[in-house]
Amino acid sequence: MTEAMGSVETTIVLNGAEVTGHAPADTTLLRWLREQAHAYEVKEGCNEGTCGTCTVLVDGRATTGCTTLAVQAAGGEVETSVSLSEGDELSPLQASFWEHGAAQCGFCTQGMLMSAVELLRSGEDVTPASVREHLHGNLCRCTGYQAIVDAVVRAASEGATR
Repeated sequence: MTEAMGSVETTIVLNGAEVTGHAPADTTLLRWLREQAHAYEVKEGCNEGTCGTCTVLVDGRATTGCTTLAVQAAGGEVETSVSLSEGDELSPLQASFWEHGAAQCGFCTQGMLMSAVELLRSGEDVTPASVREHLHGNLCRCTGYQAIVDAVVRAASEGATR
């Protein structure tokens, strides 16, 4: 990070590729990802950290991009849902979302997927109760959550980590 002309140079490894951008020091990670890295899969929701729509993984931890400053993630690794698939092939978790109808309008899907990935990689038992607990703070208006819970449990039963 270097300060120049009122902006801060920030470098983040985004989905495996190093990205450098300039923004004011008070720029949120959400803004930086969308405006500097063009990661439009990260959606803007409440801007208060309560809806989970902008959830990404920062160094493996689910983090709301609207409440995290970009400079806090500088030098770290950020993963979005783009990192889950390989080319045109859906990841096991994404495929499970598709099969269970867990993604309807798609607005919350990025945050749900990334929160679920953190759970799948955690090593803890994945049960309907643990999924509900882990996805707490991710709001969905379309699915009623059961399809999402079923999709995550199914992906976990098949050994998915993405």
